[in-house]
Amino acid sequence: TLGAPLPLVNPRPPGRLLGAPLLSLPPMDDALYFTGHHLEVREMVRDFARNEIAPIAREYDATAEFPWPTVRKMADLGFLGVPWPEALGGAGMDYISYIMTVHELAKVDASHSITVSAHTTLGTSPIVDFGTEDQKRRFVPFLASGKVLGGFGLTEPGAGSDAGGTATTAVEKGDHWVLNGSKIFITHAGGGEIFVVTARTAPGHSTHGITAFIVAKDTVDLAAAKQHGIGHEPSLPRTPGVRAGKKEDKMGWRASDTRELYFEECIVPKENVLGPVGEGFVQFLKTLDSGRIGVAALSLGLAEGAYEEALKYTSVRKQFGRPVASFQGVSFALADMATEIEAGTHLTYHAAWLKQHGKPHKKEAAMAKLFSSELAMRATIKAVQLHGAYGYTTDYPVERMMRDAKVCEIGEGTSEIQRVVIAREILGELSRD
Repeated sequence: TLGAPLPLVNPRPPGRLLGAPLLSLPPMDDALYFTGHHLEVREMVRDFARNEIAPIAREYDATAEFPWPTVRKMADLGFLGVPWPEALGGAGMDYISYIMTVHELAKVDASHSITVSAHTTLGTSPIVDFGTEDQKRRFVPFLASGKVLGGFGLTEPGAGSDAGGTATTAVEKGDHWVLNGSKIFITHAGGGEIFVVTARTAPGHSTHGITAFIVAKDTVDLAAAKQHGIGHEPSLPRTPGVRAGKKEDKMGWRASDTRELYFEECIVPKENVLGPVGEGFVQFLKTLDSGRIGVAALSLGLAEGAYEEALKYTSVRKQFGRPVASFQGVSFALADMATEIEAGTHLTYHAAWLKQHGKPHKKEAAMAKLFSSELAMRATIKAVQLHGAYGYTTDYPVERMMRDAKVCEIGEGTSEIQRVVIAREILGELSRD
């Protein structure tokens, strides 16, 4: 059953994140954000990523298959419910522990990292943050335990950066709403079973006419769900009229499941309306603020993973009789990568700390996402360059990391949108002074 301890190679703490006994490490004097508990979580996730994910990441990238076996292991260890209360099936940890999990997984493979991030921040947090007690009781335990995967339906063919351009409609009919329309580039649209989606409940183009709904469907991978014991919950009431489209063939994040979601005379009971009617756009903006911290952590992990690979390679690769890392051109590139990773670390965990303590974090989340996503692109390109011709082959993971990095500048709001958000915030602060 889900939640059973998973034996790891050199585990730090043993067992699942939920209720796992922790070593008595004191907080680091120079750690502004981390306690000894956080460092132990980091070591546990790091060991899992290196021992369980690293050996299979290349294969799943090449085949573009969803990695159900390792996702099952992540669910068993509590990775899919890190920040949610134990009463709702989660691991009962804090938000920084969750961001650290996303960060560490991305050092090895972005597809596994985005699986945790999209499921947690996008698929589950709207229900936790805006749902009724009944909605939380009905849906969150399945998500927090990792029994099924969740997703978030906002983007449409005509509503990307302009999320207010939602065209999917919801019409009230008696005790239910009828949805028609589609969503695009939805993580877990195929493999997932629980989704929070937006639809226009009032005519026109006002953002106040958009409402959020909870819908459920069967996973498209029923055979895999049966084989691995994860991904399907028969007791979930299905929402008639929801179906997944074809899987996208992507440049990066290839093992992540990305598809369209279609709503065709989709009947959603009124008890599945998430929050007040007409407030869906406001809810999703708040969700995206948190989602940007998750993508910042993923981007930071990619940058750090690429840096570690480049450092390792250039320390052993010899030209002209000495390691190439000893040449100034190479050492300066490594120095720049290390400096920018340090900056990205502070931006990302500062934003996470603000959110964890209930403080405003819109600007800081956008800054962390902007800087770290562009850093991921710079760092992975440098890593490929420092590997020379080998960096262009699949023998080394840096070429996959470079492909995985690009979408970080697009998802959860493009770099251009992040600059819009930051500019509005700093100009708004100026006007308030």
